[in-house]
Amino acid sequence: MRKNFGAKEWLYPMPVFIIGTYDENGNANVMNAAWGSIGDTAQIFLCLAPDHKTVKNLLAKKEFTVSLGTKSQVKACDYAGLVSGNSEPGKVEKAGFHAVKAENVDAPLFEELPFALECKFTSYDEKSGHLFGEIVNVCADEKILTDGTIDYKKLEPVTYDPINRLYITLGESVGHAFKDGLELKK
Repeated sequence: MRKNFGAKEWLYPMPVFIIGTYDENGNANVMNAAWGSIGDTAQIFLCLAPDHKTVKNLLAKKEFTVSLGTKSQVKACDYAGLVSGNSEPGKVEKAGFHAVKAENVDAPLFEELPFALECKFTSYDEKSGHLFGEIVNVCADEKILTDGTIDYKKLEPVTYDPINRLYITLGESVGHAFKDGLELKK
């Protein structure tokens, strides 16, 4: 038997996206956003309310980064979602992040977050909050690589549990994508 909860914004896993932008004066800003996903090949989708400092920066600069929140930085990542850049200009520093300019876009990367997408703004609908960006580069600190590829065990990304308001880490591998189901095709 199933229990019905009605329409909710519940889905597992929900990413913990840490968005980096520069304002009109070149100051770094950071924001935590859980509502987003890959939209298409080389495209990211985010759902962001228009009153966020990040949205204002995105619309002005047209470039941004999206890092993944990590286990070691969960407090800083949570802080990035609790405090608005509109009212706290020193938000990046208070979070303990060190911003460095990304190589391919005019937006900050955060040294403490080892995986990021470098993106260019594509479109934004103020009414729905739907924002799309083109992924122009994926970068990763070498400390999270194994044999030249990203190792999720070293990255330790966290996901957001919207039902219990928790951050959780990914577990063990349970199968091989595009391979294990082939047995059923016989």
